[in-house]
Amino acid sequence: NSLDDFPTPQWATRALFKYVFDKNKMVFRKCIEPACGRGFMAEVLKEHFLEVDSFDIYNYGYGEIKDFLATNKIKTDWIITNPPFNLAEKFVIKALSQAQSGVAILVRTVFLEGIGRHKRLFSLFPPTFLAQFVERVPIVKGRVDSKVSSATSYAWFVWKKPTIKSQTKVLWIPPCRKELEKEEDYK
Repeated sequence: NSLDDFPTPQWATRALFKYVFDKNKMVFRKCIEPACGRGFMAEVLKEHFLEVDSFDIYNYGYGEIKDFLATNKIKTDWIITNPPFNLAEKFVIKALSQAQSGVAILVRTVFLEGIGRHKRLFSLFPPTFLAQFVERVPIVKGRVDSKVSSATSYAWFVWKKPTIKSQTKVLWIPPCRKELEKEEDYK
């Protein structure tokens, strides 16, 4: 058993670039994926960034073995990840202190809820964008699978730096799985 093995389908990361980043003038030089698992998200990040550093606390066979929450200062433009859900708030707070251009996390939409999380994170650092998937992203334990469906709602939470206390802009990611999915994603 791993710590939190829920790989991100590659089309969901491609949607971040097509429906959030492309429309909002983002800078793409260096990125860190600190919960890389088997590298499904990191491989898509490599399509857009000049340099991608990938690591995870557990050895999934991709990237370095490193605990992001225990690392010292990291210099990077972006930190983009699908963090372990129970550590997502800590990942965001740490990432905001280290990324120069921004932070993006893919999490269940329920991440919006919670008095404590609002007090510790959202009231201090509201996301720039909340990009809600209209169609469900099938994230399942231990694998990506082209035949799986899901009842769980996911969204990209994006902080573009410098973070400013302003209204979060809600974006809708339209149905795009068929368009952004590639056959080789599942090999």
